Amino acid sequence: MKKGLVIEDNEDNMMLITRLLKKAGYETAWAPTGGEGLEMALSQKPDFILLDIQLPDIDGTEVLRQLREMEKGKDIPVIVVTSYAMAGDREKFLAAGSNAYLEKPIDPVRVIEQIRSVVGE
Repeated sequence: MKKGLVIEDNEDNMMLITRLLKKAGYETAWAPTGGEGLEMALSQKPDFILLDIQLPDIDGTEVLRQLREMEKGKDIPVIVVTSYAMAGDREKFLAAGSNAYLEKPIDPVRVIEQIRSVVGE
């Protein structure tokens, strides 16, 4: 069973996303801050990460940057899930090392499709 790490500070969003993942057959872990998420990503090496950008400590862009600079984190697929939906945001996050980009509010079907596409299922 593939494992996803959800780095999301909003508990309602986290519950929705983890339910979707479990229903689709994924194991999940949750980190409410960027620092905890980074630590968990490096220690647990999940099969993919769903990463919020607006986090209470270090933002998701910085988490992504640090992951991509570390040997243990550089190859973990990352899907940015954010309310940032301005022109150019998608391209900015993809250029920063994200494998995919999803806007909030999330579309449950699209989330699972993106994960499967990114992790090669």
